[in-house]
Amino acid sequence: MIFHWKTLIAVLLMASSSHAETLKMAVTTSFYNSGLSEILLPEIAADLGIEVQLIVVGTGQALRLGQTGDVDAILVHSRVAEQAFLAAGFGTHRREIMYNDFIFIGPIDDPVDLAGASSAVDALQRIARNGASFVSRGDDSGTHKKELSLWEAAGISPSGAWYRAAGAGMGATLNVASGMNAFVMSDRASWLNFGNKGDLVLLYAGDPVLFNQYAYIPVNPALHSYVRNDLAVLLETWLTSEKAAELINEYTINGESLFTFNAVSQ
Repeated sequence: MIFHWKTLIAVLLMASSSHAETLKMAVTTSFYNSGLSEILLPEIAADLGIEVQLIVVGTGQALRLGQTGDVDAILVHSRVAEQAFLAAGFGTHRREIMYNDFIFIGPIDDPVDLAGASSAVDALQRIARNGASFVSRGDDSGTHKKELSLWEAAGISPSGAWYRAAGAGMGATLNVASGMNAFVMSDRASWLNFGNKGDLVLLYAGDPVLFNQYAYIPVNPALHSYVRNDLAVLLETWLTSEKAAELINEYTINGESLFTFNAVSQ
């Protein structure tokens, strides 16, 4: 069941019991677009009796929702931003759950030879040097933050007619890129689950800098006494369990894994 919460997209997957307790968790659009939540949330409901309400936004907005106490926990993927969130006291701790990687997508004819790039920075330099159409998330998400850090490393301030900021989630941004036959940076999971690929293909991946870690952070109840820290702790235990590891590692599309579980036992 999908509904609007303020101006945000929210996804509600109900536990079968009408007596289930509710936990609100802000998650990234890349996580939701992967389809993994449809696998995990029914199992969480069955095992814990917790109704997990997902607020689907970019990492920046997810952190802001945690800061204001509008959610009980967050699942995001921008380590620098997460550490700043924790340093300011908005979260209790950070727990790594799973990872994948960022990849570069582009037209099948590859007009800038992106497939021949030596690094992620080289890939962006080839796009900018040729003025090739590039679509950015432009939404302060974890993907957008990573993209901006790579442009900075490349010594480029992207602007002009060739650079378009979609201001949208990963799925919508991929749709724009498909319609424009443009280059775009995506997380691997969203790309694999994306159905409107058109003439776009995966052209570059593999640079270690494109590593994409997802982490879980409970919101600090010392700042917001009403947040359900008790449920957040229960959920963390489940997300780092052997069952979660199996579900995450075995989730594939066309034989390709979307995430790798890497939570460490405590």
